[in-house]
Amino acid sequence: MACLIAAPCSGSGKTLLSLSLAALARRRGLRIQPFKVGPDYLDPQLLSRVSGQPCRNLDTLLCGPEWVRRSFHWHGSRADLCLVEGVMGLFDGRGPTSAGSSAEVASLLDLQVVLVVEASRQAGSIAALVRGFRDHGPPPVRLAGVVLNRVASDRHRALLREALDAIAVPLLGILPVSPALELPSRHLGLLPPQELNDLDAREAAWASLAEQHLDLERIWPLLSPVATLPQQQDPIRWCLASGSMESPGDARKGAPLPLAIASDAAFHFRYPEATELLAALGLEARPWSPLADEPLPAGCRAVVLPGGYPELHAPALAAAQRSLGSLRQAAAAGVPLVAECGGLLLLGRSLEDQQGRRHGMAGLLPFTARRGGLSLGYREAVGERDGLLVRRGERLVGHEFHRWQLTDDPEMSRDVASCDRLWQLEGWGNPRRVEGWTSGTMHASWLHLHWAGCPKIPRRLAAAAVRAAPLTPSPVL
Repeated sequence: MACLIAAPCSGSGKTLLSLSLAALARRRGLRIQPFKVGPDYLDPQLLSRVSGQPCRNLDTLLCGPEWVRRSFHWHGSRADLCLVEGVMGLFDGRGPTSAGSSAEVASLLDLQVVLVVEASRQAGSIAALVRGFRDHGPPPVRLAGVVLNRVASDRHRALLREALDAIAVPLLGILPVSPALELPSRHLGLLPPQELNDLDAREAAWASLAEQHLDLERIWPLLSPVATLPQQQDPIRWCLASGSMESPGDARKGAPLPLAIASDAAFHFRYPEATELLAALGLEARPWSPLADEPLPAGCRAVVLPGGYPELHAPALAAAQRSLGSLRQAAAAGVPLVAECGGLLLLGRSLEDQQGRRHGMAGLLPFTARRGGLSLGYREAVGERDGLLVRRGERLVGHEFHRWQLTDDPEMSRDVASCDRLWQLEGWGNPRRVEGWTSGTMHASWLHLHWAGCPKIPRRLAAAAVRAAPLTPSPVL
């Protein structure tokens, strides 16, 4: 059975350990299936690239325990090895609870836990810390052992080993202090793989790190593949069969209908299940790059703008007049348009970059965006009215994570009178507020949704795509 790699807190080294094991497995010609607990996009991109397999998110709050169980067993049983990287600290979940935490997922899936501890300023105290995580609960955890990160010397190693021996916790590896092992990051997390020019060299270093510094005789059996479930079913098929009975339209009866998904360095935060669900409903996702100033694909029946880092590319996006014009044309023609988080920023009047310089965007929604305070956490969303994807009174759970904030632009309000506010958002420590925009053809919000947890969303998008007229490019674009 696979193990879950956890830590006392973020920044302890669990991603480094996960990448090292994935790189070593691939070096040995083994297929390893990675998973990531929680609503994360960046760690999964790195794990997908290094392992060669799409990393799957396990999030009980966004998708529910049954989806998590089915996804884990379906994908994990099709690989030679399997690992799960945790999120934040082992017991960190929604608010002060362990709901949605790594510990909850480990308990749900009966996984042993490998605890990665950043030990640079500890000696005997490591025993108190590890004992606390081993014995804390609920939910209870089964601790397989500890990997210590940033160990400075042989003397430091000896002190830490004796401390763990005293509480009968196996030491599974000791990672040295090395600048070469640092993972570069920015304001929302690690750099994505496409921005790491030395990724091949890093992969080789990670694999060598695992071979030289980990107790592979003990760790490798913890990565054994997952057992299949009785009458196991593709989770995508199960999800659509168990979801809303609303008709998806006729998309599956003929050739797949094209759907444009923004896909470039500015827009790349999405779960693999999104395109899989759309494909099962008869839609063909076609990549579209606003950064490259591409027009929307001819004939597309819907547009999806996922999250990402548009704030880092604001000048280039503002200069992409062919892309912005194509987006405006699609909106005017009634092509269904779905935007979340970073994708939302493309639809406003302007976007300020990190230096505070303002850049014009598509101008479809009445706001300007600038850097502000951090918005982070799970949110319960209650629909305000019927729209493209959400109906009045419906309750969904999503996740919010951004540092750019919106300011209403009253001068534009009259131009977007056909858009209404989308829903009420509320989360732990986050007062209820109205957020997002909706209409019969638009859904735009800060909130990230995992569509496996709300299959009526892709169903409704597919139905809207069936009704929409194919986009005909304007001669001026």
